[in-house]
Amino acid sequence: MAEAVSSPVAPSTRAGRTLRFSKMHGAGNDFVVIDLRGDAHPLDPALCRALGDRHTGVGCDQILTIEAPRSAGAVASYRIWNSDGSLARQCGNGARCVAAWLLRDGAARGDRFDVDSPVDTHHVERLADGRFRIAMGVPRFAPADVPLQGYTAAQGEYALAHDGSTYTFGAVSMGNPHAVIEVADVATAPVQTTGPLLQSLPAFPDSANIGFVQVESRERVRLRVYERGAGETLACGSGACAAAVVLMQRGRIAREVTVALPGGELQIAWPRDDAAVTMAGPAAFVFEGTFQTGAGLA
Repeated sequence: MAEAVSSPVAPSTRAGRTLRFSKMHGAGNDFVVIDLRGDAHPLDPALCRALGDRHTGVGCDQILTIEAPRSAGAVASYRIWNSDGSLARQCGNGARCVAAWLLRDGAARGDRFDVDSPVDTHHVERLADGRFRIAMGVPRFAPADVPLQGYTAAQGEYALAHDGSTYTFGAVSMGNPHAVIEVADVATAPVQTTGPLLQSLPAFPDSANIGFVQVESRERVRLRVYERGAGETLACGSGACAAAVVLMQRGRIAREVTVALPGGELQIAWPRDDAAVTMAGPAAFVFEGTFQTGAGLA
């Protein structure tokens, strides 16, 4: 395991301290994981932008901070910062990386335990092959829950007109907002143009993660996601759950499906409409390092 180390300056003031971190990824969705338990200073948007910068920082899609548990049965909680400095509420790939980190740390023991995300308490199961299965919660389709403005009742497919074009999509909350567009071929889908366009429309007051999904069979789909606060990522765990449940509700795919993303594959299961969605996939450590904070963060 490689270690990236900056100048050996001991932690001091908040403006000039050394942060220890773990670089991790889940199916290519990459994270900087920082332990903030104890008396560690909290992060702020400027520091998260500095950490997330792929040229002058560590580089990542999101920053995950390990914190004290909020519920009685959980071993820890975590917070999610996007690389643009904004806070996120849900991250399935991040949840698996947090689970692996807590097991290595010793805070979690055994193959089953709970962790608190910003939106819920999630049950974690370590599988025999080293992957992790996370209970991601029950999806919510009501427009007010997504949130999606301009609609009063949930629909299997929405049509949104803008600037002479009409966009059709499914919408769901997995603890964070998702729009799902079914396409014939994800390789040629307009991810880089339609993704940010839809995110900016008033229909999505909190923005949204925009997924582009291609059905290959009843048991397998392909997916690309343009995430809010991070742009297109190699994988999006909550986006995989969102795409799967939208297609399951339409009867397009089976209740257990493999979602192939650019960075790897996830297995999504939703046994019935009132049940929690589960997501199984890998979590990997990349390297350990330190990051020296300082003046000039913007």
